[in-house]
Amino acid sequence: MSLQPYPEYKDSGVAWLGEVPAHWQILQSRRMFAVRSEPARTTDKMLTASQKYGVLYQSDFVEREGRRVVEVILGVENLKHVEPDDFIISMRSFQGGIEWCRLEGSTSFHYVMLKPIKHVVPVFFSYLLKSQSYIQALRRTTDLIRDGQELRFSNFAQVPLPAIPEDEQYAIADFLEYETSKIDALIAEQEKLIALLAEKRQAVISHAVTKGLNPDAPMKDSGIAWLGEVPAHWTITRLKFVAAVQTGIAKGKDNQGKETISVPYLRVANVQDGFLALDDISTIEIEPEQLNRYRLQPGDVLMNEGGDFDKLGRGAVWHGEIEDCIHQNHVFAVRPHSIEAAWLNQITSSQYAQFYFMSRSKQSTNLASISSSNIMELPILMPPFDERDAIVAFVKAEQARLDALSIEAEQAINLLKERRSALISAAVTGKIDVRHWQPEANAA
Repeated sequence: MSLQPYPEYKDSGVAWLGEVPAHWQILQSRRMFAVRSEPARTTDKMLTASQKYGVLYQSDFVEREGRRVVEVILGVENLKHVEPDDFIISMRSFQGGIEWCRLEGSTSFHYVMLKPIKHVVPVFFSYLLKSQSYIQALRRTTDLIRDGQELRFSNFAQVPLPAIPEDEQYAIADFLEYETSKIDALIAEQEKLIALLAEKRQAVISHAVTKGLNPDAPMKDSGIAWLGEVPAHWTITRLKFVAAVQTGIAKGKDNQGKETISVPYLRVANVQDGFLALDDISTIEIEPEQLNRYRLQPGDVLMNEGGDFDKLGRGAVWHGEIEDCIHQNHVFAVRPHSIEAAWLNQITSSQYAQFYFMSRSKQSTNLASISSSNIMELPILMPPFDERDAIVAFVKAEQARLDALSIEAEQAINLLKERRSALISAAVTGKIDVRHWQPEANAA
């Protein structure tokens, strides 16, 4: 695809637009949009503005996300009516731009509704008002991120907009619809690949730690229905016989009048699946004698006590990355004494361990937690030491290979997203001329 610039440009006088095609006009935003201040109607359905899905009915958002949103309990007189082709500003979070609404309904007072007045083709402005160049210009009108200000119509009105012939707006929108759909399809392919690699990664761990590396090894019934057969020469024990489970300290204890020290404090958010995220570490005030009790030791296997289903039991090995670091009560420190930390970590990362954790957990809507007593009853497969060592090495090598492929796919996604963003900004600011663009002849 080779696109040329317009034949003639002029200085727009607007920093975020730069030079624009000579026939474009630049207008104040308030001449193109006005605030819709109509109160909600009794027949209005509640809307949710989402960067991921755009504007949709709240019930549809809940269905797609599989989780509830905070329901508005205000009377209808405190809600705002929205018409199709309005644009919605989230006053508290506009980093994704301004959303185009194609539905009739109502929203809370946390949103500003913009109704088009003139020179507005909604589908074109759905791209312009979410372009990075426009978002950056809007961001410069407020210190929202620093001091908690809310974005209001007065901020929107500070950013001039291009007024473009309507047929040209439609042409640009058609071009972007076509080209971004192709890019989105490529992104979806890479995301599917990443999901498949994650499944493969999980399968590699689970097969290796339950079946071993020798496909010809004689098998026996494990005696555990959901575990099935295991190599005949392996033994099965319980976690409590090969490791101790240490619970952490709860935050919020009243230490008034007591001598305290400040120490690093590991939270659930720091314990990811197979690695530790240590870029944001909290601290906590504790009594000096508590440090020895809760201090993490190299070789501890950290496991999350609960949270979202995908957080239950996930963990990683602690290698002493931070001196005198303790852990919160929602993170277990499993301290091996008759088993290697690396083997135990692979066990707890396997599908059979995840199944065990879920089956023994207390569950509510999308949340689960497991007690230390149930953790201690986890069945632990025990091949001979040399075999455990070989399995750990094999799994690490396979994980490294799969992770490298996943990183490549992530990099491809980032490049595609950059390409998508640059293409949108170039088109909506007139840096490329697509007035005579036609889709590819062989396009379906």
